[in-house]
Amino acid sequence: MFVVKGTALALLPLLLASTAPGYAQEAVAQKEIAPLTGYSAAASAAEREWESKFRALPSTDNLREYMRHLSARPHNVGSPYDKENAEWILAHFKQWGLDAEIETFYVLFPTPKERELELVAPTTFKAKLEEPPVSVDPTSNQQSEQLPTYNAYSVDGDVTAPLVYVNQGVRSDYEQLDRMGVSVKGAIVIARYGGAWRGIKPKVAAEHGAVGCIIYSDPRDDGYAAGDTFPNGPYRPLEGVQRGAVTNTLYEGDPLTPGYGSTKDAKRLPIKGNPLITKIPVLPISYGDAQPLLAAIAGQTVPPAWRGNLPITYHVGPGPAKVHLKVESN
Repeated sequence: MFVVKGTALALLPLLLASTAPGYAQEAVAQKEIAPLTGYSAAASAAEREWESKFRALPSTDNLREYMRHLSARPHNVGSPYDKENAEWILAHFKQWGLDAEIETFYVLFPTPKERELELVAPTTFKAKLEEPPVSVDPTSNQQSEQLPTYNAYSVDGDVTAPLVYVNQGVRSDYEQLDRMGVSVKGAIVIARYGGAWRGIKPKVAAEHGAVGCIIYSDPRDDGYAAGDTFPNGPYRPLEGVQRGAVTNTLYEGDPLTPGYGSTKDAKRLPIKGNPLITKIPVLPISYGDAQPLLAAIAGQTVPPAWRGNLPITYHVGPGPAKVHLKVESN
């Protein structure tokens, strides 16, 4: 991971005047005369002059061009374009007179080696596990450089088990399952995004005996039921997948050095049994891939609050749906 470290320039927050028109004018006039807190009268005048200069600096043209450059290619941590971006930022910092340098950190960053998800009973279906290029985004076809759809810091696993729908997969959902007489022990759970940090879902599932976890975005929360989908709007399309880490949020720092940032010579914990790594394999999918899986689940109909907006009847399970899930990371 490449981090550009430089001298920071701090700006004082701007004071807000009252919304009453007469009072606002009077307050502004007083502030122009009264010194700023912690400043002398002379220093206040200089500070106000510098603030005016800084407010005049931002350029929308510059910002647009900078963002275009930084996002021109996939640049996940440790990738070639990540390094190019760091060097590009460093060059600009030095050009602007800042004392800057690049610091390199050695951190655990898993990338997918193998991902499989398939419905094996009562019918068969193989999940695509990919997002197609979008015509309005010329960079979306750079798929050889993109990270596949996955949840970072999932433990490796290869499991086949009955599928159980657990709503958002939070603790209160498992309390509801207990009241319904449904157990997830030995099952693979499928949970929709929302309600909690995504890392909570595999954590709580494992605590209840599940052997795998699938997370998907339901159109009720992030799709056509919420509003127009990309590229016509901001919501997730049929094959869109929410990526992200599923680390245990009780810890900070690099997963191999919980509690502090990693360096090349840091004493590291083993991956197996690491408190930040999940105990069961996890995989995120689109609602396009989720629908055939959910449609195959029978059993009790879900409570009203658990229903999504896919054109199916949502059931809890288990059975007869059975899935095979395999996750392996570099």
